[in-house]
Amino acid sequence: MDDDRYLWDKSGLPDPEVERLERLLGPLGHRVERRLPWRPRGPTVAFLAATVAVILAGGVLWIVRTVDRPDWSVARIAGAPAAGAHSVGEARQLGIGQLLETDAASSARLTARFIGQVTVEPNSRLRLVRARASHHRLALERGAISARIWAPPRLFFVETPSALAVDLGCVYRLSVDDRGSGLLSVETGWVALEQGERTAIVPADASCSIRPEAGPGTPSFRSADPAFRQALERIDSVPENAEALGTLLSRARPKDSLTLWHLLGSLPPPANLRVYDRLAGFVQPPRGVTREGIARRDGRMIDLWRAQLGLPSPEKLSLWQRAVRAVVR
Repeated sequence: MDDDRYLWDKSGLPDPEVERLERLLGPLGHRVERRLPWRPRGPTVAFLAATVAVILAGGVLWIVRTVDRPDWSVARIAGAPAAGAHSVGEARQLGIGQLLETDAASSARLTARFIGQVTVEPNSRLRLVRARASHHRLALERGAISARIWAPPRLFFVETPSALAVDLGCVYRLSVDDRGSGLLSVETGWVALEQGERTAIVPADASCSIRPEAGPGTPSFRSADPAFRQALERIDSVPENAEALGTLLSRARPKDSLTLWHLLGSLPPPANLRVYDRLAGFVQPPRGVTREGIARRDGRMIDLWRAQLGLPSPEKLSLWQRAVRAVVR
């Protein structure tokens, strides 16, 4: 290889025979300037990289200055909704910490240009907690909202007394009663429900209950067999209910792998091994996932199966969001 480099640019070790031929043919040679195809060198690449970085930083800074303010406007849809001590007219701003209330005959709509729209249904109490470029948060104390979000994932959050709804780019409805019980129903995209170490990933056409103290339940598709869904409710209340688990597994479809995957990590052994066997009949376990590992609820193996099923990672941030957070900090 060294002699090849010597023939090209004389950077390698010369072959003695090549040197002899050079001495013989040297007097016959014609001196011309050899030009190689242009290749960027260190300083040029560094300059271009710095230029691109400045442009990107300027764009992100413009977004931050544009978005990083409490710009949730509220408009009346029906009746007489109230924002703080004031009734809502056709349009006004909702301030940080301010409460939006609707009675039985009123409803309202919140809008943020770069985030989305939230319809506040009758008999609801909703508070604006935070509005920053990297984090928009509402708190639903009671009632129901319908959200249509076009912001990047993990930028819009809704608190409830029993769980945190994390938007992953979607359309959904969220309701909660005075006790903290509620229901999340997703129309498009994905929503993650989080409470402590428990996370439920809810896709389009699926729903998930929210329970006081226990947090999110186990998501299921609304098209699932009624007996399947009833059994799931019993399991969420009493994980050791072997009879309910038998009904659920017998009524499960391949599409219900969503529910089975969640149960892998929430049910104690040996119940989760029954789930493993049923899930493995629908979706082949990924390489590195073993029955023994699932028996001890190995988090890495469960996460490998999540990726195999095409479920998004609720912790993953978009490149845009990481850039914005870097500027904000």
